[in-house]
Amino acid sequence: MTRLPRGEAADGFRAVRRRRAVAAAGVVSAGLLVLSACDKPTPIATVTVGQDSVNSEATCGGEGDTLKPSDLTQCLKDKGIKTISVDPDETVRFGVDPEIADKGWTILMNGQPLTDASTKTYRTIPGSVFFNAQYGAQGNSTLVSIKEGEKDTSGLWNFKLKKDA
Repeated sequence: MTRLPRGEAADGFRAVRRRRAVAAAGVVSAGLLVLSACDKPTPIATVTVGQDSVNSEATCGGEGDTLKPSDLTQCLKDKGIKTISVDPDETVRFGVDPEIADKGWTILMNGQPLTDASTKTYRTIPGSVFFNAQYGAQGNSTLVSIKEGEKDTSGLWNFKLKKDA
């Protein structure tokens, strides 16, 4: 038997439960605070050749705001660009997240439009185009960009296509 007056043990139990509930609420609140501090990732663009593919978040923009022309020029000079080897006889496939497709997107080759704007999430282009001087190619590698936006550019994804002879 307990020596506590009647109901005293029950009050102690309620206090423990109350402290646990407050602690749990604190943990949940802290978790939500941490999650709200995270940046939302930008949409992804993917380039696929045969069995190989590379994907990337936006080199510049990709968050809905319009980019200035000076920002675009700087983005085209960015260093950490993902590279993929392309056999000129292969087909190069471009894929974008629906968020990019909804705003329209264009494939650029060395900063110049290679295609008209599209609202599809997928396009294909023969690999030989990227190494043909007629299309502005120079040497054994080409900078290919995906530009989000039909009129105003709101994002740019860059890839380097390297000729695989």
